[in-house]
Amino acid sequence: MLFLECELFQLITNAPEGKVMLPEHLTGFKLSSIGLVTTEGRKIEVWEFEVPLDEEILDKWALHFRRQYCSDEELPLLMEGTGMTIDQYLNEHVFPHKTKAPGPSIRSGDFAEFLISDYLEFMLGYWVPRGKYSDKASKDESVKGVDILGFHQLDPSSAAISDALLAFEVKASLSGTKYGGQLQSAVDDGSKDLYLRQGFTLNATKRRLLREGKSLEVNRVARFQNLADNPYTYFSGAVAVLSESAFEQEELAKTAADSHSNQNNLGLMVVRAKLLMKLVHELYERACK
Repeated sequence: MLFLECELFQLITNAPEGKVMLPEHLTGFKLSSIGLVTTEGRKIEVWEFEVPLDEEILDKWALHFRRQYCSDEELPLLMEGTGMTIDQYLNEHVFPHKTKAPGPSIRSGDFAEFLISDYLEFMLGYWVPRGKYSDKASKDESVKGVDILGFHQLDPSSAAISDALLAFEVKASLSGTKYGGQLQSAVDDGSKDLYLRQGFTLNATKRRLLREGKSLEVNRVARFQNLADNPYTYFSGAVAVLSESAFEQEELAKTAADSHSNQNNLGLMVVRAKLLMKLVHELYERACK
């Protein structure tokens, strides 16, 4: 299943939800001509990400970044009484630590999930709830459950057989090291307790939306909680976001997915880019301004 060649994904791209303005930081996110196929015969979509250098674009991206951890409305209320500046508060209580483990790896993982969430929302037209990052019990930990859920309904007010739910598992190697099996890890993690983890994440998403008073969005999530009685298409995606040094075609081609619990509806994807960890830290720094 290829994300762009699949008939469903072509439909989604042309759906009303898909007609949104592409954020400027995604203009350099392009499908590569590299033809990468696994030893099992599965195609891996390869995307090239040209990192923006424009100061204004980076500032806007950083603000978008921060809002996934903490809304503009919440931030001054949360800071009240702390005696901290914005920079101090965000680095002390919200953002993963820049140098102290496991902070850097959490930054790396969050960045990769944000990037792929943007791809799903702005390029494929999925509805992608983002609130889980503001619910972290500790800033230096990953959120349990499916990494990213994307929802597709042509008519959000009623269920249809054409509705689709996409669950993405995302792994990253952004520090300039060699490839460490990130795509295989995404495949393996996405296959574990597939429907149990999906159910947990759907319920957690629904609870967050309920607390926020978003009744329409709560109903949208509820539509996908009972696959047996309310059928829809369930797609899985495994993604590796890699620095150039970690992009090793021969190793990526060894990715095994035939034992994945949703193998017939599984897509494989790799994103390659330059200066990734440097970019990650810069975005966190800009987000504190």
